[in-house]
Amino acid sequence: MSGLIGKKIGMTSIFDENGKNIPCTVIELGPCVVTQVRTEEVDGYVALQLGFDDKKTATKAAEGHAKKAGTVSKRKVVEFQGFDEEYKLGDTITVDHFAEGEFVDVSGTSKGKGFQGVVKRHGFAGVGQATHGQHNRLRAPGSIGAASYPARVFKGMRMAGQMGNEKIKVQNLKVLKVVSEKNLLVVKGCVPGHKNAYVTIQK
Repeated sequence: MSGLIGKKIGMTSIFDENGKNIPCTVIELGPCVVTQVRTEEVDGYVALQLGFDDKKTATKAAEGHAKKAGTVSKRKVVEFQGFDEEYKLGDTITVDHFAEGEFVDVSGTSKGKGFQGVVKRHGFAGVGQATHGQHNRLRAPGSIGAASYPARVFKGMRMAGQMGNEKIKVQNLKVLKVVSEKNLLVVKGCVPGHKNAYVTIQK
């Protein structure tokens, strides 16, 4: 799936031709520079390595890698496959790679929420709908089922723990607008991550 690297700007809403208010996300998409071309002969597969967002300081190795493409080191580097066009080292791919009305997949890292309890993490109802053997503890998980058999807690038991900070892919989001002069892509709905978080968008 061909794609580009971008940065989540934030959310807004627009009206369609029927006057319906549609929530949408604005993404700064590209321009991305081709920093390496993977070929079947050398690498065993065909892909393009794209770089996005200039880096102020970088290691000598990263600077040398970017210099081959005639650019500066990039903060985010991702490989994509499935481009129909032929691109060479140093070429720039812009937001015009996508068109209005297309459906895309957006991948990113969700907001980290730290260590959370079962009510927030798994939607347990608390003491209002007292289940799981709760007595006087409002947000406790209650019984977790272990006895002399199995004498252990089964894997996958819904309990408190780290929440968020996971890679998430949201599929089939419709492209509502492509603003070429500002490198902006507007997609319907929400995408994972905080403001200014890096995301990858694939056709």
